[in-house]
Amino acid sequence: MSKAHENENEIMNKLNAILRAEVSGVVRYLHYSFMIFGPNRIPVTSFFRSQATEAMTHAITVGEKITAFGGHPTLNVDAVPETNKHNVIDILRESLDYEEAALKLYRELMDLANAKGDIALEEMARQLVLTETTHIEEVKKMIRT
Repeated sequence: MSKAHENENEIMNKLNAILRAEVSGVVRYLHYSFMIFGPNRIPVTSFFRSQATEAMTHAITVGEKITAFGGHPTLNVDAVPETNKHNVIDILRESLDYEEAALKLYRELMDLANAKGDIALEEMARQLVLTETTHIEEVKKMIRT
């Protein structure tokens, strides 16, 4: 297998890993939004539902890129563990772990795109790195007391 073909396979595998993660993010964030109670329910629920919508948008972007490359988007979804910890701080910590894992995937995609010389794919990954980094910063601020 040529180096270029190997890189393309790595990119396709990474895109499908991201797709699995983002679709699981939709499930994760919707679940979180259902489990919020108390006086801050409305703004926190709204935050998690906007995160679910954004995860879906990312999944669509990545799925479209997979098919643009002639690939087949996975039907698999990463498992979302049920910790039964539903206070806001615990949920935010779980969210932070998820966002950091997603950021790692996007950085790896960015490196693969750079190695291939695919500027458009690298730019897409950079934009998603920015978005995920911003989420991480916001969640860290929300956890801070």
